[in-house]
Amino acid sequence: MTMEFTDRVTRVEPSATLAISALATELEADGADVVDLSVGEPDFPTPQNITDAGQDAMDAGHTGYTTSAGILELREAIADKLADDGLDHTADEIIVTPGAKQALYEIVQALIQDGDEVVLLDPAWVSYEAMVKMAGGDLTRVDLSDADFQLEPALDDLAEAVSDETELLVVNSPSNPTGAVYSDAALEGVRDLAVEHDITVISDEIYKEITYGVEPTSLGTLEGMADRTVTVNGFSKAYSMTGWRLGYFAGPEDLIDQAGKLHSHSVSSAVNFVQHAGIEALENTDEAVEEMTEAFEERRDLVVDLLDEHDVDVAVPEGAFYMMLPVDDDDQAWCEGAIEDAHVATVPGSAFGTPGYARISYAASAERLEEGIERLADEGYL
Repeated sequence: MTMEFTDRVTRVEPSATLAISALATELEADGADVVDLSVGEPDFPTPQNITDAGQDAMDAGHTGYTTSAGILELREAIADKLADDGLDHTADEIIVTPGAKQALYEIVQALIQDGDEVVLLDPAWVSYEAMVKMAGGDLTRVDLSDADFQLEPALDDLAEAVSDETELLVVNSPSNPTGAVYSDAALEGVRDLAVEHDITVISDEIYKEITYGVEPTSLGTLEGMADRTVTVNGFSKAYSMTGWRLGYFAGPEDLIDQAGKLHSHSVSSAVNFVQHAGIEALENTDEAVEEMTEAFEERRDLVVDLLDEHDVDVAVPEGAFYMMLPVDDDDQAWCEGAIEDAHVATVPGSAFGTPGYARISYAASAERLEEGIERLADEGYL
């Protein structure tokens, strides 16, 4: 029997980041020592108080279904967290999801249909494109590489890209894959365009708690943006909870109602005891988050200095734990060669819409970062 697959599936490619990680795993299974700088995952264990809260919740019997949108206590804790960021959302305007990726998927599915235009800021996280394609949307992309990956110098380009036909704009600050944190002036420019053309904006803030010397602004706090911004965040990055799969989104009540249909008919709800661990993360883990962020900043500085020793200039990230390394025009071949010859895993920039770069994750120990840069240099990749 030959199965026929839908256009919405065949029009997308597998995740490039996960594909590189799988190749690294295969090499390691064959006995190779791979320095994996490809994965977007903190190398710290989940803070013990969060793990204990999850275990306590299991012991207390919190192992059944919850309300589809999430337990009220967690949604109230999220609303309090958002209020600290200047955002005004009630618990009824929040859906808790199995990871922020699921939140993004549900939003796109609720808002985008065949032929709708979605604007991305490149380099853009790999799954945005796939989600839009699966929904039938059309992509318009704005390249920020000539502006050191900052949005403010490229606002004129964004203005040319959007129109009254634009349904959705995705803004990710701090950014994956660049670590850029967009200025208030840049976000105000987004606001002006969104209001002028009546555009809904996703503000992906999954790295908001991981910044270095800057305070990122939540887009939905700007005048005129409260009713057109959907704020996405989660627990994977700041709290080192990638495998727990817990995220959320907050937005206008009518979007919550419509996206909630998809949520209830697909994942039902996020895992019960994980939601209880999420409350602990939000309420009692600030110190651990600060310690991890300080470590990431030290590692960022280390990698920038190591690359400088090899006369490699990079745009210094202000958040997240990634940076874009300029490489040959054929970044796919560069990354494949780097993992085969140097046993260093990175992700090609073309996967993010920006050829000529490779994304490095510095969510690894200082020793492994030094080893990785040394190997790349020894094998002629720097």
